Amino acid sequence: MPDLAGAVWPQLPERPLLVVPLGSVEQHGHHLPLATDTVVAEAVARAADLGGVLAPPLPYGASGEHEGFPGTVSIGTAALTTVLVEYGRSACRWAGRLLVVNGHGGNLDALRRAVPLLREEGRDAAWFPCGVPGGDAHAGRAETSLLLHVEPRSVRTDRSVPGETAPIGDLLPRLRAEGVRGVSPTGVLGDPAGASAEEGARSLAGLVARLAAAVARWDVDDAGRLR
Repeated sequence: MPDLAGAVWPQLPERPLLVVPLGSVEQHGHHLPLATDTVVAEAVARAADLGGVLAPPLPYGASGEHEGFPGTVSIGTAALTTVLVEYGRSACRWAGRLLVVNGHGGNLDALRRAVPLLREEGRDAAWFPCGVPGGDAHAGRAETSLLLHVEPRSVRTDRSVPGETAPIGDLLPRLRAEGVRGVSPTGVLGDPAGASAEEGARSLAGLVARLAAAVARWDVDDAGRLR
């Protein structure tokens, strides 16, 4: 896919699919960079080679649950919703379809508000989540493996420590009340032990295959998500 940031306007195809990676700037334990979610979203979007145009990533999201840690910058759900709506209204003046590839779970409420609104207004928008089936919740083995494959020099493996490993469903009430720091002082929800670039390559391939198949179907549910 051509990169939007480096393109000149006559180079753009007519009514293309515009693919927008969406991430966050938030703590990912002692060993992963603050841009982890953005790196993953961009890697998935780029590797899928969807035949459209790849936009620069949107690096800030709704990460209030991580604000107990230095480095986290959250714009919140309301602001992110507004950004996504206005982005879609502008981009869809020339793009035929808009696809947001999301790398951070905290952005879901904004996506579920913004994308259906864009669709109600007649814009062909959708979003796709970059979740690894069966993976731990945050900065554990799944994300560490992905980063070891995609951007290995950014992973500080010598500093990795485990965090709270209880199922995320069991932790949600405390996470809402106390934030991540109240639940896991390391910032990790999971355990990075055993992570590998090989596992990350398999996870990326699975995400890319699911994204490509979903775009080929372009079956959008009521929340704006590609099925």
